[in-house]
Amino acid sequence: MNKEWDTIEVLRHARHDWMNQLQLIKGNLALNKVDRAKEIIEEIIMEARQDAKLSNLHLPQFASTLLTCNWESHHFQLEYEVMDSQNFHRLDDQLLTVWTEQFFGTLDSSIEPYQENHLSVTIEPQEKGIGFFFDFSGIIKDKNRLESFLDQKPGNKLKIVSDGVVEGELTIEVFMEAL
Repeated sequence: MNKEWDTIEVLRHARHDWMNQLQLIKGNLALNKVDRAKEIIEEIIMEARQDAKLSNLHLPQFASTLLTCNWESHHFQLEYEVMDSQNFHRLDDQLLTVWTEQFFGTLDSSIEPYQENHLSVTIEPQEKGIGFFFDFSGIIKDKNRLESFLDQKPGNKLKIVSDGVVEGELTIEVFMEAL
C-alpha cells in the first residue's frame, strides 16, 4: 500500500517540484529562450487546473493517491486528466482507492524498472458514474500477473469494462457506479 503523507512531507515535495519548475523557467530565460519559458508556464497552469479538477471530484483518498504517486518509488511516471463534465457523483472513494493502489502495486511488479514507463489516467464523469481509462506504455515483463489481477472482481460498484494487455501496452477501462 502507499505510504501516508504528513503535511510537512507534502509541503516539502510540493516546494521541491515548484523549485524545479522555477529553475527550468529561470534557466530558459537566462538562455534567452523566452518561448520555451512561456511553454513551461503554460504546462504548469494546465497541470494546476487538472489538480483542481481532480480535487473537486470529492474523492479525497483517490485524489491523494494520484497527486502523490510520482513522489513514491513507482516504476512508472503518472499523468492524469479529468474531463470536463456537469456530472458529479458520489462514489465509494475507499473502494476506488484500494483498487487503484493494488493496481499500481501489480503494475510495479509486472514492468521493467528504470525504463520509460508511463501511465496515463483519464477520468470521465458520466451519467451514472465515472469512467476511468488507464493507458500504460512501457516494458511489461509479467503479462500474466497483470491479467490475473484484472480478472479479479473488485465489487459490484466497480467494474472492469475492458482491458487489453499487448506487447508494451496496457489499456483498462474501469467504470464506477454512483452511490
